[in-house]
Amino acid sequence: MESREFARRRKRLMDMMNEGSIAILPTASVSLRNRDVEYPFRPDSDFYYLTGFPEPDAVAVLVPDRPQGEYVLFCRERDAKLETWHGRRAGLEGACAIYGADDAFPVEDLGDIIPGLLEDRERVFYTMGCNAAFDQRVVQWVNQVRSRNRAGVNAPGEFVSLDHLLHEMRLYKSRHEIKAVRQTAQISAAAHIRAMRACRPGLKEYQIEAELLHEFMQRGARAPAYPPIVGGGANSCILHYTQNSDVLNDGELLLIDAGAEYDGYASDVTRTFPINGRFTKEQRAVYEVVLAAQHAAINQVRPGNHWNEPHEAAVRILTEGLVDLGILKGRVKNLIKAQAYGQAFMHRTGHWLGMDVHDVGDYKVEGEWRMLEPGMLMTVEPGLYFPAGSKGLRKKWWNIGVRIEDDVLVTRDGHEVLSIDAPKDPDEIEALMANGHAA
Repeated sequence: MESREFARRRKRLMDMMNEGSIAILPTASVSLRNRDVEYPFRPDSDFYYLTGFPEPDAVAVLVPDRPQGEYVLFCRERDAKLETWHGRRAGLEGACAIYGADDAFPVEDLGDIIPGLLEDRERVFYTMGCNAAFDQRVVQWVNQVRSRNRAGVNAPGEFVSLDHLLHEMRLYKSRHEIKAVRQTAQISAAAHIRAMRACRPGLKEYQIEAELLHEFMQRGARAPAYPPIVGGGANSCILHYTQNSDVLNDGELLLIDAGAEYDGYASDVTRTFPINGRFTKEQRAVYEVVLAAQHAAINQVRPGNHWNEPHEAAVRILTEGLVDLGILKGRVKNLIKAQAYGQAFMHRTGHWLGMDVHDVGDYKVEGEWRMLEPGMLMTVEPGLYFPAGSKGLRKKWWNIGVRIEDDVLVTRDGHEVLSIDAPKDPDEIEALMANGHAA
């Protein structure tokens, strides 16, 4: 992402903050995996959205109309010895020259400098509740300024959550963001194709996961956006299954929910296909119901429709399909009202997507479903799940779990399916897998 993009975001946020305000935003901390081994670091999404700064132990401060510079970054200084062990740092110079800060200070100097920045500011934009230790520091800094009231120094009298402004900004994707999410969706689609070609009975689920991760990295995505779900047979009916340790059995389905993260943006793609390359009659019947529901839902993704219309369309088709399969009995309208589909379809049809796989943004505004607008990015993911032993379910349906998920951008004229390259037509899947097995 270009540095100008981050500068535009900061300017837009500061324009909304009004005069007399200050914003404070820390990044995520390094977390220990075990003993002295750390988890791979990823910046806080809100922090990264405004700064593009990739290092830990940093705090961004925005002070509109500050003469010495509106964007102040506190970060680690250069340290030749530590950099020999742990890698290069941007340092104070890099914070300004590379990442666009107007001013930069050592992160150790937060307590000395921030109280001065808080003086005579009316409000602090800061999100409480994410980091208890840092919350206490912010309150202490404000109280430190209050203690100087008799010296004519005014302290901020209002705390405002930064979430409201910042998450509204993140909900609408810019041209640069759309380019990134289109790329990550294409990477994910290629990985799903690779998994289909590699799949065969007798492999372990984690061997298919390895194929996904290999394709991600080969195409420039250093990590998945979330732990991949690779569930065969009965595991396809566990919504967030991530053990990925069982053998793939002949005659069963494999459900893969996996997306890459590229340039800070997530994709979220699910495909379900037969492990041996051929759907059984029952598997195809369930699959075609879910596919029809997804098509109906995607058709409702367009400006002027509200957030819940894709879900309503999916529920209608899924319920009709369950009746046609003989799994539900009754009038479709009454079954929908009673949410009779809920035993087989227990989740929503989608969520916002962006820097986080379950991205920020309100789904309702003043109690009403939000209207869809160009630049919004969402998933569409209906499913049906029939675990073995489900009450009243005939055995022929047992352990069939199907979910089909795509990443869909709202455009001016309708929508664009960014993950369209991942096959989902059952005949196309079978043909692809037949060629893969032949190779």
